[in-house]
Amino acid sequence: MITWLGIIAVGMALRLVDRWWFSPRRGRHTPTTLRDIRTLQRERANNITPALLLAGHWTELVGWCLVAAHGGPMGWAAAAAAGAVKLRHLQEVSHFAVHGVLTRGARAGNVLCEAAVHVPLGFASVPLRRRRHVREHHPNATVAGADPNLRELHEAGLRAGVTGAGFLRALLFPLTPTGIAATVRGIADNVHNGTRRWWRVAGFVAVPAAIMAAGGWQAALCGYAVPRLLLYPQLAWMSLLVEHRWWDAEPVPGPPAVVEAARCLRLYPDNAAWALLARGTWLPYGDLYHYAHSAHPAVRWNYLPVLEQNILGTPAYTPTALMLGDDAVVRRHFRALMTRHEAASGAAEGAAARGGSRVRPAR
Repeated sequence: MITWLGIIAVGMALRLVDRWWFSPRRGRHTPTTLRDIRTLQRERANNITPALLLAGHWTELVGWCLVAAHGGPMGWAAAAAAGAVKLRHLQEVSHFAVHGVLTRGARAGNVLCEAAVHVPLGFASVPLRRRRHVREHHPNATVAGADPNLRELHEAGLRAGVTGAGFLRALLFPLTPTGIAATVRGIADNVHNGTRRWWRVAGFVAVPAAIMAAGGWQAALCGYAVPRLLLYPQLAWMSLLVEHRWWDAEPVPGPPAVVEAARCLRLYPDNAAWALLARGTWLPYGDLYHYAHSAHPAVRWNYLPVLEQNILGTPAYTPTALMLGDDAVVRRHFRALMTRHEAASGAAEGAAARGGSRVRPAR
């Protein structure tokens, strides 16, 4: 057990190098303006600490795979949960590479992101992800017909008129048979249709093969397969649900901070314990601060808390809970979908009534 914990500790130490290097509190003063943040970020940009960060996450994953290999049923469960969190963290680190702010230059970030995240995890190529996320989602968040993320939620069953049972199934979509099939199909499409197909196939297959060779089927199944196919997709889905007021955001003109304040949300604004848990598991890096990220996508995650506290403030909707409570995110989403359904039904009835009033009796 000491060996496994030692490997995990080494991975954590590697990750902390990047955190320390980019920390806004390291140095003479904490930045208090957007210009200060951008200057500090530019001065500290490099290609070494991001590589250590990604290496740290993979080192931790190896440690948890060994826990699965030798820890019995408790080790299987712990490795599956920790593995899902590690994959979730890798996704978010690569997200900032897609925005071009992970490394000193965007090209280095692309290469690092492809080699350490997209290829081994079966993600779409970086250029394709950049097009979908940066060019299609960011400018059109919550806009029906234009936002690919909103389309994804709709296809999963989150649409006007959904029943309570259907809404619950949609919240757990990645864990349903349809959701699992969608995950597998997405991985197959990403691996098969991406550029340099042979490299993507080889890289994707190499990861579980190496884990199995090192730790046996328990490590490959609990440390990688279950997290990749079931648990990580559910964590990512939960993150997507709390990014925006998907169905009741009102378009507001103005600068980015004003536009995003009307359609983003900020979970756990006054609950430090829940916020810390979320940042360490399913809302890592900049995900808890999605409003600040949406307003200024070129700011690295290290500076988003400062950006929120000192410059932007919080958006209009600041829920205190995900599931429970009157202002909880899922309750608001469900009410918004019901309101949309009622409005559509009322409009249809009104149109039918107006059409009927124009019908003249036959002679």
